[in-house]
Amino acid sequence: MRIPGHVAIILDGNGRWAKSKGLPRNVGHTAGAKNVETVCKAANELGIKYLTLYAFSTENWNRPKAEVEALMNLLESYLKNCVKTADKNNLRVRVIGETGRLSEKFQAKIKELEETSRVNTGLNLTIAINYGSRDEMLRAMKHMMQDEKEGKISIEEIDAELFSGYLDTRELPDPDLLIRTSGEQRLSNYLLWQLAYSEFYFTDVAWPDFNKKELELAIEAYNRRDRRFGRIKEE
Repeated sequence: MRIPGHVAIILDGNGRWAKSKGLPRNVGHTAGAKNVETVCKAANELGIKYLTLYAFSTENWNRPKAEVEALMNLLESYLKNCVKTADKNNLRVRVIGETGRLSEKFQAKIKELEETSRVNTGLNLTIAINYGSRDEMLRAMKHMMQDEKEGKISIEEIDAELFSGYLDTRELPDPDLLIRTSGEQRLSNYLLWQLAYSEFYFTDVAWPDFNKKELELAIEAYNRRDRRFGRIKEE
């Protein structure tokens, strides 16, 4: 079975999972955060090299203030614990998104996590926090225009490869497979440039219940796809 090198996941359904059990939404978010380590372990066991998770979008700021604050506290707490988790599981962790809107304490925790895990050689885990693909591309374009203005690049040099080098994901290969949990079938402003040739897999399973078996089902579906690039069939 072919294992996708890079899997991107939209973590959806935490609130609905909690509601179905008669629990507050924040309980669902906590369960979802705990499930990250479970899925990371499964991905590593299956031989996936890169795993990118959509944790908090630029649009999530529009949620009720109390829920946003709870999510921010949960993510900050998760990253704090992730320092030990990364060391234990040999994870290299990156965070993508516009982190400047996060608290200074949160930003410092991100920097610490990225620096301490940089030497790890196992699964490459990327967490998207305050991430939106349109925002990412606009930031990339502004940076590229500034470099052109300063004479670092010329307009003639600009192509898809150069533009990709300005994106948050410049250190990562494009995803082979996108998974979205909990039944929704849209991209929600996630990795729009990077997913141009990815396979999509949608499941009704909510994120807190998404486990190794569900990941294997997604990979099995990926293997059934007749992947083509242009007119050349992938072997």
